[in-house]
Formats: sequence, C-alpha cells, structure tokens
Amino acid sequence: MEVKNKDKIQFVIQNEAKRSEESQLFLLRFFLRLNDNIRRLYNNRNIIFFFLNLILILNLTSCGVRKSIKHVPDVKQYSLEIPKIKTINDSTFSFNQNYLTKNKHQLWELYIKGNALQLGYNNGALTQDLLQKQEEIFFSKVEGFVPSKFKQKLLRGFLKWYNRKMYLNVREDLQAELYGLSQYSSDKYDFIAPKFRRAMYLHGAHDIGHAMQDLMVVGCTSLAVWNENTEDGDLLIGRNFDFYVGDDFAKNKLIEFVEPENGIPYLSVSWPGMIGVVSGMNKEGITVTINAGRSKIPLAAKTPISLVTREILQYAKNIDEAIAIAKSRKVFVSESILVGSANDKKAIIIEVSPDNFGVYKVENSSTIFCTNHFQSEAYKDDKRNQKQILESHSEYRYEKLQELLQDNKKLDPEKMASILRDKSGLKNEKIGYGNEKAINQLLAHHAVIFSPQKKLVWVSSNPYQLGEFVCYDLNEIFSDKRLKSGEFAKSELNIAKDPFVDSQEFENYEEFKFAHSEIQDAIDSDNMVLTDDFIPHYQSLNPDFWLVYYQSGKYYFKQKEYLKAKIEFERALTKEITTIPDRESIQKYLKKTFRKLR
Repeated sequence: MEVKNKDKIQFVIQNEAKRSEESQLFLLRFFLRLNDNIRRLYNNRNIIFFFLNLILILNLTSCGVRKSIKHVPDVKQYSLEIPKIKTINDSTFSFNQNYLTKNKHQLWELYIKGNALQLGYNNGALTQDLLQKQEEIFFSKVEGFVPSKFKQKLLRGFLKWYNRKMYLNVREDLQAELYGLSQYSSDKYDFIAPKFRRAMYLHGAHDIGHAMQDLMVVGCTSLAVWNENTEDGDLLIGRNFDFYVGDDFAKNKLIEFVEPENGIPYLSVSWPGMIGVVSGMNKEGITVTINAGRSKIPLAAKTPISLVTREILQYAKNIDEAIAIAKSRKVFVSESILVGSANDKKAIIIEVSPDNFGVYKVENSSTIFCTNHFQSEAYKDDKRNQKQILESHSEYRYEKLQELLQDNKKLDPEKMASILRDKSGLKNEKIGYGNEKAINQLLAHHAVIFSPQKKLVWVSSNPYQLGEFVCYDLNEIFSDKRLKSGEFAKSELNIAKDPFVDSQEFENYEEFKFAHSEIQDAIDSDNMVLTDDFIPHYQSLNPDFWLVYYQSGKYYFKQKEYLKAKIEFERALTKEITTIPDRESIQKYLKKTFRKLR
C-alpha cells in the first residue's frame, strides 16, 4: 500500500492487517488513556464475565430492573397530530410550522413547536434520516468493540441493571418527548433495547463518558465577561465543546430552535436524537454550557446532566431559578454548568455531583472561567477535584484563559472567536496541534458565542471551531419575522473563518491524524512494519507535539529497536506533555527501555 502526500513524498507501509477506515484523533486520546486499563481488564476478563453474569442474574431477580424495563411514559394526556412531512428539496423539509433545513455552511437547522409529545414526534419525523444515521454511527462502534453475541447479551443485561433508576429521575414531560422522538429510531437496534428505553440509554451514555474522567477524553473550555471587559459592557460568553467521537459523528451538527407549549423558547446546539442541552440559550437570555468534572464511577444512572440543563433553559428566567432547578435534581456525574443571564447581567457556575452541590460566583470581578475542575467553596477539600487540578490539563487551560484576557482587554464576538480558536500554550509556546492543554484542541464538536442581552448566538461551522461562525437572532427567530423571511441565520453578523484552515499547517495536521492511525495500528499489530521514512515524516507533520515522539518510541520498542526507542522517549520528555499520568507513562517506557539496553 502506498501513501502519497502533496509533495509526492512516498512512504510504504507493509501491513498484513486491514487498515482502520477512520483516522480519528479521538482514538489517539482513547488509546492513551485506556491502554493500561484495557490490558488489565483483558487479563482479568474471566472476572469481568463473572461480574456481568452476576448482573444478568440480578436482572432476573431485581424488582427495580423489572419495573424499569416495563416502564413506558403515559402520553394519553397529550394531543397529537402525526406529522406528514413535506419535502421542499433534498435538504429542506416541513410540517405545519416545523422545519428542517441545511444552510450553506452545512449546519442543520431545526425549528419545532408544540406540547412535549408533539415536540418529540415533530423532531423525529423531520430528522429521521439524520437520527438513524447517528444511531448507526454510535452503535456500530459498540458492535466493533464488543463483536461477540454472548458479550453483547451481557452488555444488554448490564445496561438494564445500570439504568434501572433513570426513569424515576427524568421529568414526565421529557420522557413523553423522548417517547415521541424514539418512534422514528431504527428497528435495526431493537435487539439492544426497545426504542424508548434506547433513547433514555443514549442520554445517559453522554454522562457515562464524562464520568470516566480518569480517561479524560473530554476537556471543554468556557468563559464569560461583562462590564469593563467587553466593548459595549454587555455580557458575552464563549465555549468550546470538546467532545469528539469521530468525524462522522460531528458531520451533522444540529441547531435546534424549540418553542415548547409550556416554558420558554430556546436554542440548543448538539446532534440528531439529542433533546438534552450541552450548549444553549433561551429567549429570556439564560445560557447554559456544561464542562465535565472528575467523577467516581456511578453505580446507577439518575438524571442526565443534559436534561438538567434542558430544564433550566425551558423554565428559568434568571440565575436564582437556574440554581433552584439544578439543586432539585439528582445527578450521577460531576459537572460544571456555566449559567449566563441577561436579566442578572452576569454569569455564575453551578457545580453539581452525586454527593455535593456548589455555586461559584466571582466577587469584585466581571470575568469567570470554566475548564474541568471545581472552584466553589463546597469542593475546596474534595480530593478528586484536587487531583484533577494537579494532574490534568484543566488548570493549564485556566491559566491560558487568564493570559489571553490580559492581552485582550475588551472583548467583542470576533475577539471571543479568536480566543476559542487559540492553539498555543502559555506565553504563546508551540505545544503541538491537538494538545489538550490548548484552548483549541482541534477536536471540538462545536464552539458557541452568546450575547444574552442582545439574544444573539454564533455557532461554529466545520471543521471544529475553525469554520465561519453563523449568527442567529432569537428575537427574530421566535417571531413572525422569521416566518416571513424563511431564514434562520443573520448572515451579516457572521464571523469569518479562521485563516488557519487554509494553511499548510492545517493540511499537515489532517494528514497527521491519518498517519497516527497507521502508527497506532503498527503498535497494536504483531505483523505490521513501517518503512524507515514513515517515522520522520510522521513527526514532521506535528513536530511540537510530544505525542509523535512517544508513539514513535513505542513503535521502536515493539520492534525491539531499543536505542531508537530511548531517543524518542527522551525527545518526548522535552515537549509540553499534556498530563502528569502521560509523563509518567513515558518515564515508565523509558525505564523499561534502559533495562532492555543493559
């Protein structure tokens, strides 16, 4: 197999195994964080199978599990008109005053209205193709990780047991909406769970991903500034949602404009099949964004965080109401919820976990930062949070935000976009593209900028947060003006794409992701050998990133070329390494290499 780059440089990879079809930087992070744990789990697989079998037995005897798998929400109280979708063109569909369209920036825009059940049906009917595609992307990955039918049966038993309490902790109206949406899910995955229960599982799965903070596959960043820190004194909020599970998953970004029968109209940015909110703003100017905190592995699913934030958007008009809603819900992971408020003209952070609750407010300041650790008094002595600050990249990004605000005294939306796109380390050090210590890790599902008092929202288009930021005016969208114009975006206020996207460095980074999948395959395989010129070329694509030297060292170690491995591990240690556990992993490999060289 030959691979050529634009300069006609060739390198040949001798590979008897089938190469992975996807080149995903997510796998890079996933392998790094999971490798040691997976090996331990694999070596103890008999114990795991015993445990899963025990859960399967518990499923048969547990009253709670039996009740949960039989549960279906009572939707008789809701009036319902089964949607009859009108196809306007290949990317625009409608039903009454509900619409789905794709704009020129390849962002899907969905407008739905009605009671809880009707919202679900309208959403599902309009997005059915997208919804089923997202399901296929997600569950095909699960099938890839667990190909054995027997193990899949054990996994289904585990899901029944684990999610046995979720229905008791999700509002009835949200269950009705999920029920309506789930009617348009694929029949293909009914073997996993019935459609409604599967929709519930998927909303809990987002929280499980956040719970695995020892794996640290997410590293979101958000900030809010107001008064003297903005050009006009108004509140301004920016956030990167660094949640990446593959290029295919991120292709169909969905911007939802929801007008519920009860509550406040709102905008949400996520993906098809998601009624929860990870980034959003309502018509009253309340904004919510979520950032993962360090969690212990929960023993039962309760209220998914995205449904807590959905409730805040739908029903809160100010910060006090948002706090009251968050405090009333039982969550099963740790999360920071940055809440901005047009009515209060400021922002705060609600910090929730299964056993604690805190609110972080800044005193004598008009700036608040949120990365992936807690800041309120309630978590001052929390050991997990202290470990997160010490070992992860959260504190580094926090300090980088402080540095960027020193350089940008008065922010406007364009300057906020520049901060969200920043790829450098502290003091503008080059730390490699894709380093999780950067504000822009080049993996964001989306970035959003909110101007709550003006009711304006800017949403990034692909790739990552580098594409044009598309502007939406909620005052116009939730009015007759949108119906007359037929357009959602306020294009004259869009923020231009980042010039970096047209640079040679960006091309190199995209090629680096592909090359990384190749070297990872070689490390994992017993029968794959890279040509001599592959490693130098791979390193040249992202020369400031510690990971390329660590991966090169692991490859040489696998090939028993220990002197070369030693050189690469030592080079890796001279770079800006993402976390303390990452540094310790390199040092362990280096010690093993020294022993081999004796």
